Amino acid sequence: MDNLYITGTKCTLEVNFDAGTGTLEIAGESYPENIYDFFQPLYKWIEEYLKDPDKSMVLNLKITYLNSTSTRCVLDFLTFLEDYRKNGRNIRVNWFYEEDDDILETAEFMNSNLDLPINITPLPEEAKRRDRSL
Repeated sequence: MDNLYITGTKCTLEVNFDAGTGTLEIAGESYPENIYDFFQPLYKWIEEYLKDPDKSMVLNLKITYLNSTSTRCVLDFLTFLEDYRKNGRNIRVNWFYEEDDDILETAEFMNSNLDLPINITPLPEEAKRRDRSL
């Protein structure tokens, strides 16, 4: 299976799904005109990837901003993963945030409204420095 990579822009998320490791990374800001079109390839990729019952997945979120529509789409996306987890799949979600970031509240809200544990963790200092240098 091919990896999925979507280049982020100033208003869309960067996506890097590695089929070999089962690691899915989504990072950046999200306030595009049509977020629903943006998420369609992600759903299709995961459905294909999880056809193999031995596959597990780690989702690493490094989101810095979501508008209200994007927040709804991310919640729907996590609900989609929650359904797979309820059916016995090994799916872990890590949500990294920068200290004093408003996105922490969004992550906590989603964690409290899903039966999909989200490990909410401050972004390590070296990752912050690396991201700022890009």
